Amino acid sequence: MNIYAMADLHLSFTEKFQIDNLESTKLSKPMDIFGDKWDNHYLKIWRNWSATVKEDDIVLVPGDISWALKLEEALFDLEFIERLPGKKILGKGNHDYWWQSLKKISEVTSDRIDILQNNCLPLNDEVVLCGTRGWLSPNDIQFEEHNEKLYKRELIRLENSLKKAPAGKKILVMLHYPPVNDKHERSGFIELMESYGVHTCIYGHLHDGSIRMRIEGDKWGINFQLVSADYLDFKPKLIKI
Repeated sequence: MNIYAMADLHLSFTEKFQIDNLESTKLSKPMDIFGDKWDNHYLKIWRNWSATVKEDDIVLVPGDISWALKLEEALFDLEFIERLPGKKILGKGNHDYWWQSLKKISEVTSDRIDILQNNCLPLNDEVVLCGTRGWLSPNDIQFEEHNEKLYKRELIRLENSLKKAPAGKKILVMLHYPPVNDKHERSGFIELMESYGVHTCIYGHLHDGSIRMRIEGDKWGINFQLVSADYLDFKPKLIKI
């Protein structure tokens, strides 16, 4: 069993898709408005994911899953994810306005999808998954006064998740936002992960020019990995922990 990750799927199916005719599927928000790399990106996701992931693998999806505004509008997108190989664990992104309670999402998905929300999930005998959406960190170029409340709330959510990690397990944290500001300064997210001995942190959110602000590799004793779909050329990344 392998662990993979890919964030920022940005799906927007408006009808039930046919696997043998995916090219004709209608979308509410074609992503090629963000550049040629995103042209028919869902086809790249399907082909690369299907060629890489096995049924007994796990794929972590750290947010920005669907452009839908309501849960019922996200059903075709969730079905697309369900039908991809492997067990999927979804986290919330800043564009996931359709996101509801764990109970409500679980009612419209199968056991092929798990939700990371105020909980901690085992990935294998040695590794557990914790996390939250995250938010902009203080002293970021985009951080404004109104961000402080959201930042502090996400710190609470991350710690609530970390508190549930069993002793003696390696901890993998899944966030949507990078856990540092654009200057890569320490944040409350870093302090929490240090305190709980987090091994690896994956995140998405960064695209195009903002990718230059990524943090990757070992720092503060944590291994950071950016897994935005376009950064990975729409191929799930193997996460070694």
